[in-house]
Amino acid sequence: MRIVIAEDDLLLREGVALLLRAESLDVVATAENPDAFLAAVDAHRPDVAIVDVRMPPTHTDEGIKASAEARRRLPGLPVLVLSAYVEQAFATELLAGGTGGLGYLLKERVGRVDQFLDALHRVAAGGTAIDPDVVAQLLTRTRHDSALKRLTARERDVLALMAEGLGNTAIAERFVVTEGAVHKHIRNIFAKLDLAPTDRADRRVTAVLRYLDETGRRG
Repeated sequence: MRIVIAEDDLLLREGVALLLRAESLDVVATAENPDAFLAAVDAHRPDVAIVDVRMPPTHTDEGIKASAEARRRLPGLPVLVLSAYVEQAFATELLAGGTGGLGYLLKERVGRVDQFLDALHRVAAGGTAIDPDVVAQLLTRTRHDSALKRLTARERDVLALMAEGLGNTAIAERFVVTEGAVHKHIRNIFAKLDLAPTDRADRRVTAVLRYLDETGRRG
């Protein structure tokens, strides 16, 4: 198995390379930035690439963009993405895409050698490997989405206006109903979203954030 590693952290880059070579795997190149990574892909045409999500110059999504470009240049190139944090937007896209040969692991998983190698081999074989911690967060997110589906059309309309920043009086005027009716809708929204009264969170803000999270991903 011929492998290219793209990681800007020198210690992690060399550590992963050393680990893989100890397993008799062929690390043909390492790169510290997206340009060097793409050049290595062109030169070596690897069997699989291991890529950090956040790379220079902005340390945002350069690794993701470079991975997509690498798969364009070398169609079907298996890519195992590493990240220090749960990048839910990327993980959701990865799962929704239904495309094999892709994996997403948290960097802490590299230290669990058997799990890391299993994920690498699975991705190289055309499968998908998602970090268990990422899956747990996505399942939590799915439960939130299911709760939103329990809202009636009017309750969703009320929540949409809440997201726009309208208060109860303005919402009542918009729908030509009493403020009491708006209060009832909002109580129902809180109940269906399992938002119990608490000093630790503002239920109105939490409900709006869930609404924006769902509609933002749909857009």
